[in-house]
Formats: sequence, C-alpha cells, structure tokens
Amino acid sequence: MLARIYRPAKTAMQSGKAKSRDWRLEFEPASARTVDPLMGWTSSSDMNGQVRLSFETSEEAVAYAERHGIAFRLSEPQEAPLILKAYADNFATSRKQSWTH
Repeated sequence: MLARIYRPAKTAMQSGKAKSRDWRLEFEPASARTVDPLMGWTSSSDMNGQVRLSFETSEEAVAYAERHGIAFRLSEPQEAPLILKAYADNFATSRKQSWTH
C-alpha cells in the first residue's frame, strides 16, 4: 500500500490558487479498474482509492505516514516562475514585437 504525498496544482479553469496550498496524501491504486459490461461504469475493489487526506505542511503528511506505517513517495511541487509585467510594457520603445490589434 503505497501513498503519494503531493501539493496539487492550481486548476486550469480559474486564475486563483484555491485548494492548491495544502498537501494531500492519496493512496496509489492497488489494482486496475474494471468496466461494468452492462452500464459501462468503472469500478475497483480497492477502498483506499477513496481516501484523500489534507495537511497544511509536507512535514505533517510525512509524520502521519510514518506514524501509521504507510509507505509513501513525496513529490515536491514545481513552482511556476513569477513574471512581473506592467501594462506600460505594451507601449515601450524597446519592445521586440510590433504592436497591433
């Protein structure tokens, strides 16, 4: 039973960073999902796939996993580079591209 500790990326649907600040502990799937032949739904006999725990820091998540004897893999987040831009840069004389509508 391997767990994955990570910080989720921000959603592509919104510009905000809600629900991406906490660290999450999720269990890796133990078995493949199967397709129900009648309805076409997918199912799994692994109940740990439904467990998602949230923590404020990665240290709390690691301590929880070690305290309960859960094997884990820690994934460090890749921070997006912060590019500072000003509206006035659109009209700068040193602009490399021509400004068009």
